Amino acid sequence: MFCKAACEVFGIIESYFVCYLRYIHIVRQPVTDNKFPRKIQSVVTHNDWRPDKKKIVDARANFISPSYITDSDGKYVEVFRFIKNVYNKNNIHTGYTYVQLPISKRGNTVTCKEGETNYTLSLINSSEEKYSINYSDGQTYSGVIDYEIELSSGQPKFYILKCSNEGTASGEAESQLHSPVISRLGEVYLNRAEAYAKKGDYSHAQADLNIIRDATLPGRGYNDLNASNAKVRIEKERQLELAYQAERSYDVFRNCETLTRKYPGVHDAMLEIPATDYRVIYFIPQSAINSYPGTLTQNPTSN
Repeated sequence: MFCKAACEVFGIIESYFVCYLRYIHIVRQPVTDNKFPRKIQSVVTHNDWRPDKKKIVDARANFISPSYITDSDGKYVEVFRFIKNVYNKNNIHTGYTYVQLPISKRGNTVTCKEGETNYTLSLINSSEEKYSINYSDGQTYSGVIDYEIELSSGQPKFYILKCSNEGTASGEAESQLHSPVISRLGEVYLNRAEAYAKKGDYSHAQADLNIIRDATLPGRGYNDLNASNAKVRIEKERQLELAYQAERSYDVFRNCETLTRKYPGVHDAMLEIPATDYRVIYFIPQSAINSYPGTLTQNPTSN
């Protein structure tokens, strides 16, 4: 009932606010996973953060600063970075982790080595330096050529600068200076775009969505938003535009979808939470139950 009601309500209103959206890393899953890469490819353009090759296509990418490291000679080390599956001792898939393997280039052939195992990479996209690897666990993974990044608990370390380095009156940037965000105009446009799309008004939805895209990707707005692609494009634009500022689970559950987090980290990457799960609805504080003059029944504590 909650899921159905939420879909009906949010399908007709034109603006609503959320307070925090977890940033979703744009990770490369195994190429055998057809669902996630297709969504990414339909929206994301190529950004390159390497200091000597930096090319930022989407202005929002400037909020991310990778912690590249150098060797003893002060040179960057080229690596093939990809995400592989993690298995327990019973060979059950339990999660994901990053792998960075130094590469060697000879003509158009790119190889890398892990221990005593040598790999020859297969080219996927030359402009993005994207390759695939037939890994020792029998899986084929896709990844990119990049410089080696410092690791923190096994994860590549990135500094997030979205709420940093605002200018002072003198014009100098202060690393800890930022204005608190009460609401984002960009989110208002995205809210309305979603509402228009749910009403089937794709021309107005496209116009609102392109206001966001043109601000960060000039000249790369959509011209073919329709019933088959509107949902995916609006969802992805919310993830990019509201990164580090809002809670993505609200978007997922509001649209009656299942929350999945199949990427590296300390969380349970295999856990899936459907919109009908009892955990989607917050508990009523015990203080509210105690102070209520009548009988106030706690929300479900199990499915």
